[in-house]
Amino acid sequence: MSVNPNVAEVASLLSEPSRAMILTSLMDGRFHTASELAYMAAIKPQTASFHLSKLVKGNLVTVEKHGRYRYYQLASREVACILESFLTISKPPEVRSLKQSSQTIALRNARTCYDHLAGRLGVALTESMVNLGYLRKGEKEFEVTSNGERFFQDFGLELADLRKERRSFSRVCLDWSERHHHLAGALGQAITSHLFELNWISRKPLSRAVTITDKGQKELKRYFNLSI
Repeated sequence: MSVNPNVAEVASLLSEPSRAMILTSLMDGRFHTASELAYMAAIKPQTASFHLSKLVKGNLVTVEKHGRYRYYQLASREVACILESFLTISKPPEVRSLKQSSQTIALRNARTCYDHLAGRLGVALTESMVNLGYLRKGEKEFEVTSNGERFFQDFGLELADLRKERRSFSRVCLDWSERHHHLAGALGQAITSHLFELNWISRKPLSRAVTITDKGQKELKRYFNLSI
């Protein structure tokens, strides 16, 4: 009898196309109903509920009940990291419609990778912070420079508090669509949350895709010398 974790069980959950689509849809880090996930995965609500029960049982997804509704979310950041790793080695999907083409372009331009920015915007923002001397790229972590310490403080982020979190502070994350690295970890999450709060970026409904607002275009250029 094996005493090792049942990897085959997890692999079987990821191998079913509809379940894989549900999991990637949940990589926006938010809670969603079964109906919303069914829409995003292009399947029937009953089918989505069936798959979600398996994902909850397999500890890949958590569920909370509020009134008549159940809300689903990825179980942890570790699950999101595993999914992102699979995406980096997966073939691009075959585009079969104008709608799918538009959705693919939107995700590649800017999206959330669980709790931090990814896509062209995430990579460009990270590279800008490196070029401006706020970050220095290491093998596994980005190092915040002395200039970066002052900048992030002025930008409204408390780095001392972020460093106390029980997670990576400034992880180097490989972007599956850009094939370059972007900033993840507590710092990546804090920057992303702050950009949403400032209304520099906004979420597309029922999608991981993110758009830059008119205000964001101006302020990203002002603070990060970034035009995208």
